[in-house]
Amino acid sequence: MEGPDRRVSVVVITYNRRDELDAALQRLERLPERPCVVVVDNGSADGTADMVLSRHPRVRLVGLQRNLGAVGRNVGVATVDTPYVAFCDDDTYYDPGALSLAADLLDEHPALAVVTASILVEPGGALDPICSEMAQSPLKRPAGIPGHPLLSFLAGVSVVRREAFLAAGGFSERLWLGGEEELLASDLARAGWSMSYVPEVVAHHQASKLRDPHLRRQHGIRNTLWFTWLRRPLRSALLRTVRHLARVPRDRISLYAVAEALRGLPWVIRERNVVPAEVERGYRLLDHMQLTSKARKYVS
Repeated sequence: MEGPDRRVSVVVITYNRRDELDAALQRLERLPERPCVVVVDNGSADGTADMVLSRHPRVRLVGLQRNLGAVGRNVGVATVDTPYVAFCDDDTYYDPGALSLAADLLDEHPALAVVTASILVEPGGALDPICSEMAQSPLKRPAGIPGHPLLSFLAGVSVVRREAFLAAGGFSERLWLGGEEELLASDLARAGWSMSYVPEVVAHHQASKLRDPHLRRQHGIRNTLWFTWLRRPLRSALLRTVRHLARVPRDRISLYAVAEALRGLPWVIRERNVVPAEVERGYRLLDHMQLTSKARKYVS
């Protein structure tokens, strides 16, 4: 495609990673698609906003007063009007042409809501093990849908259909950050949307050295438990909870996660909305693979 691809915008959430964001924006600005880029600054205190304004004047900056986590993506999506939105973290970036390829697929397949890219881990460019898991998905592929079918996705390397994202309500304020995609994906699936891993769409991930791995693990364990009780039938929820807790380390991080999950039990019960039987059948197919996956590590 010659000239900017007006079908897709990029939304980047960031928090106190000024230099890493600077590098990510430089890569985005070199893409042949020349997408509209929106940075949602989750209340950084390290000069992130000043850096964006001075070094990247074409980037649209949305400054928040506090860290909303994944909900910052909802804010970013609300500022654009393109049919598709690529989510990008401040430590991920897309290959040239990847955004246009994802947009082509979304154009061609109106029932497709999410295209998740393959992930090359930098430095070195090795394929992330989670990609092998996604490629082995046991789910039945809907007729005509490209790639490998999913019931969740990886937000930092996914392109979403804006209409579907908004109709499903975006990311939950409750979950904040860490495995936040699973709940949104369940609501997309409930509404009849498809999600796919498409290896030909390529992204890169160079994990930030500024992340808090303990907090991310704590939230990931908590959010998995919350999702399980919000959307899975009773028997499946009990079984998945037992299996999930059997895998996590016996340490204070896991203890904090379980304590947080239990404190949220009142609202989880109020908002519990079990998925339809056809979606639950898909989860059952995925349960064993996910719980024995070497790509899913509960360590920090």
